[in-house]
Amino acid sequence: MLPPPQVRRPATAAPAVYEAETDGVTVRVTPDFMPEQSNRAKGRFVWSYTVEIENRSPREIQLISRRWIITDALNRTEVVRGQGVVGEQPSLKPGEAYRYASACPLQTDSGLMGGAYQMLGADGELFEVTIPTFSLDLPQAGAKLN
Repeated sequence: MLPPPQVRRPATAAPAVYEAETDGVTVRVTPDFMPEQSNRAKGRFVWSYTVEIENRSPREIQLISRRWIITDALNRTEVVRGQGVVGEQPSLKPGEAYRYASACPLQTDSGLMGGAYQMLGADGELFEVTIPTFSLDLPQAGAKLN
């Protein structure tokens, strides 16, 4: 009987990228655990996340506001609303993309984030764009969502 094949994995796996498209607007999110900002003994776990918003639609759009739904491992949910992102309300012409980074602290070592952006089209129409739900997991845990 032959031994089972060995699977070799890189020492560091590529970060997970979560993606959703709504009305020609693609949102990609890449989360990353921040051990230097976290403290297990104090129940503080921090993740950074990079968001890229790409306008693949034929119209110019502007990001007006955001709504995040953040759920920790104990199923405690917090809804965060605000104007723009990182102090900006970017406008995107067709084919343009906007990227920003932010962070989220949790009291547990895993959780989920997702939500929506409210956008304004050049025609005056307000519409929502989905922010894909993504996992906040310690690197050794592996992604649990998707």
